[in-house]
Amino acid sequence: MAAKGGRGVAELETEKSENGRKSENGRELMLGLYRMLVKCRMCDEKARILFRQGKYAGNFYSGVGQEAAEVGAAYSLREDDWIAPSHRDWTSNIIKGAPLNLCFAQLFGKVTSPDRGKSTPAHMGYPPIHTITPASSIAGQLAVGTGVAFGLKRLRRDTVVISFFGDGATSLGGFHEALNFAGVHRLPIIYVCQNNLWAESVPLRLQTALKDLSDRAKAYGFPGVSVDGNDVLAVYDAATKAIARARAGDGPTFIECKTYRWYGHSEIDPAKYRMKEEVDAWKKRDPVALFEKVLRDKKLLNDESKDKIAKEITQEINEAVEFAEQSPYPDASELAEHIWAQE
Repeated sequence: MAAKGGRGVAELETEKSENGRKSENGRELMLGLYRMLVKCRMCDEKARILFRQGKYAGNFYSGVGQEAAEVGAAYSLREDDWIAPSHRDWTSNIIKGAPLNLCFAQLFGKVTSPDRGKSTPAHMGYPPIHTITPASSIAGQLAVGTGVAFGLKRLRRDTVVISFFGDGATSLGGFHEALNFAGVHRLPIIYVCQNNLWAESVPLRLQTALKDLSDRAKAYGFPGVSVDGNDVLAVYDAATKAIARARAGDGPTFIECKTYRWYGHSEIDPAKYRMKEEVDAWKKRDPVALFEKVLRDKKLLNDESKDKIAKEITQEINEAVEFAEQSPYPDASELAEHIWAQE
């Protein structure tokens, strides 16, 4: 089934959080979502610039254009909830609350990063906030996230997991195995597909004949919903309902967020397989700009407050980048450390 736009401001103003987060009125929630959208956009664009300047090695997988899907889905998570991100979800750590200096240290591969410089920029996880290190293999994080959800259920906790993935992952066997297992055991997990229409260079039309990827959930016995992935309120609405359902012990939900990545699969991909007209059309549906218009229409944002938010985030990013640049690289003697659990 397909969901339409998110709730109105009046309803949000009277909403009491079902997910354990402190109650927020509509204004605080709307501005909080906007700030996080802008923060993710600015951090992502900064990471792209730094890569092109040769400041760090490896590769970077930009999520610019998809911010509403990620922010809307993860914004209401509790501290003890989990995220199983994909390689494109570096900013999910930011949404969950990871310190920005550690996020940039991860890009730079410095010893101050969560994994002490042992992995690639796209592999950031942060245990204190329950963000799992992404799997290199597409759809791999689905199995890991599903396993965590199984453990949480066995512990009889009301904690939930959100697993992010792209449309390409839905074509792989690991996706189907994970969702089937979750359906059988009614696990507390929300599967969030950021359908950006391209699995690297393979268009969605060559992956499936389905119109809505959320229909796949029917095969595994739990609800699926498709939403406008560039409408942060629509995603937030679908996610909060799915999270509440999972906490109540009613099992998983599949949320398809129809969105678009502005850039190539990675920073070394010029994306010449896409038509310029397609890219331009989606850029006109910029999720940050769309939500900014909503806030301006509601008199919740003006030029002064917009500039203030941008300046504050810019300062935070600059301080984080400085921290990352000044941090040392790990010494070769650490190569075999922090690999096995210690008694």
